[in-house]
Amino acid sequence: MLNIIRNLPHRRVALVAVAMFAAGLVVWGLTRSGEPGHGEGEHAEEAASGPHGGRLLIQDDFAIELAIFERGVPPRFRAWATDDGDPIEPGRVELQVQLQRLGGKQDRFAFVAQDGFLEGQGEVEEPHSFDVSVHARFEGRDYEWRYASPEGRVEIPAAVAQEAGITTVAAGPATIAETVPLYGVVKPDAERVRRLTARYPGLVREVMKRAGDPVRKGEALATVENNDSLQTYTVRSPIDGVIVERHVNAGEAAGDAPLFTVADTSSVWIELQVFHRDVGRVKRGQRVRVGDFEGELEAEGRVVYLAPVGSPASQSVIARVLVPNADAHLMPGLYVTGEVVVAEHAVPVAAPVAALQSFRDREVVFERVGETYEVRMPQFGRRDGRWVEVISGLAAGAEVVATQSYLVKADIEKSGASHDH
Repeated sequence: MLNIIRNLPHRRVALVAVAMFAAGLVVWGLTRSGEPGHGEGEHAEEAASGPHGGRLLIQDDFAIELAIFERGVPPRFRAWATDDGDPIEPGRVELQVQLQRLGGKQDRFAFVAQDGFLEGQGEVEEPHSFDVSVHARFEGRDYEWRYASPEGRVEIPAAVAQEAGITTVAAGPATIAETVPLYGVVKPDAERVRRLTARYPGLVREVMKRAGDPVRKGEALATVENNDSLQTYTVRSPIDGVIVERHVNAGEAAGDAPLFTVADTSSVWIELQVFHRDVGRVKRGQRVRVGDFEGELEAEGRVVYLAPVGSPASQSVIARVLVPNADAHLMPGLYVTGEVVVAEHAVPVAAPVAALQSFRDREVVFERVGETYEVRMPQFGRRDGRWVEVISGLAAGAEVVATQSYLVKADIEKSGASHDH
């Protein structure tokens, strides 16, 4: 909670602090077999524990101890029954457990007798956060219990979430791009470069432009006096662009050597080095995302050329990418990264990569239901820089925290709502 407050503008701290404490952010824990408290924080619901570390449910002289066992096996319910403190043979008790999860999902478990205990049929999926209904039958009598056992959950009022910048997006269909990362350099588009020479040899009388100056098509760059006629003529730019090289000054002789080099940088080439292991995967026409070395996207283009021969020195071939550069932010000579999209996979459910957080040594996301936020531990699949495939554990349409998810994680951990497996 304090982390959220610290990240807000100073003028709003008092207002948000009051709102958050008034809302009473509450995070609950579970009890597991062999695990002390199973994440029960200082606000957790008080519950009696049995000799196996599980929750003790008592009615009259009959009692059920219910725990989640996961030592070296997928988590399952285990239960032990007693009558007036004496153990009951597992086969004499009928037991069912129903779990009501945040968002409406229900899980039901029947139990079968094992050697000394009852075992739930089926894995208890993470997170172990739910409202529990227990029904037992022993010697013709029925027993019922209900209790809340949430975990990895926090309440954040909508106004507080908005102030903290917490936003969500719906998990759903996406296209995962399979990419090959490459490195390269920005170069001028050779088809948009002009090297200007004097039409007639002569003396340069005046030079109007410097290197780096922008020029328009037809604009005067220099004047030259013809050696034969002694007439002065003007050297003009044949294209819009920028002076990238100037090789002449007033008073010098103009001959066959270039006077200026003008380049139109509204589009540029990205020349990427493709090493031997990736040569077979990179093709002409493939889409490329160009970025800087901090991973920021700068432009997108397509492979327009793949060199037919390689470099013996670098053991690589050149893949040339044509990209638009209207704002001139890609400057020739700079090094860049390139992600070549070699395949694309449509997946039914995906979440933003930005939503991922580390929680109990697992990658997780946080789902919002109303004003409640709860950890989700999906099985993830393919990913690219924007999306990660969700194979299971997160329903399509679930509202996933996309920005400031670390604030939700921090509140859950600070409240003592996590446990160690």
